Amino acid sequence: MSEANLEKKYIPRLLTIYREEIVPQLKDKLHSENNLAVPRLIKIVVNMGVGEAASDSKIIEKAAEELGVITGQKAKICRSRKAISNFKLRAGQAIGCCVTLRKNMMYEFLDRLITVSIPRIRDFRGFSSKSFDKRGNYTFGLSEQGIFPEINLDKVGRTQGMNICINTSAINDEGARELLKSFGFPFRR
Repeated sequence: MSEANLEKKYIPRLLTIYREEIVPQLKDKLHSENNLAVPRLIKIVVNMGVGEAASDSKIIEKAAEELGVITGQKAKICRSRKAISNFKLRAGQAIGCCVTLRKNMMYEFLDRLITVSIPRIRDFRGFSSKSFDKRGNYTFGLSEQGIFPEINLDKVGRTQGMNICINTSAINDEGARELLKSFGFPFRR
């Protein structure tokens, strides 16, 4: 790449804040030896389970389209691995969709989630701080896709929830909690 292209390369706002402000703070707070030992984000996975897709295939296509608009990346349609007769499910049938975000897309999504979407949740008091998995990953659910400003509420046929999993490089829950708090993630007190 030439020097002109390097200067014009886009860096997300949250990534700049992480590099300039959060890394030195966490290095002191967590007593880390160097900057590489400070926890960082690895990926964000957004899942939508669509149970009604068994009866109508257009529902899964609409959910994948909405998830793509929310995340800015095309959603992958997930299919069942085996047949379960009690749920009227056949092997290979579409049952959900997911998106895995990394690098710049991940920071952009997290920035929009924290600054724009979460404040739009009614009667919101914060997310539980007990949803960590003992390895530094945090998972939470949203009950509807209407909190995202990218979604046109007039075109939404049915409300659809989603699960969001934030994977970090932290080796324990305390490091991941401090990382998410420093990004401004709202936890319950």
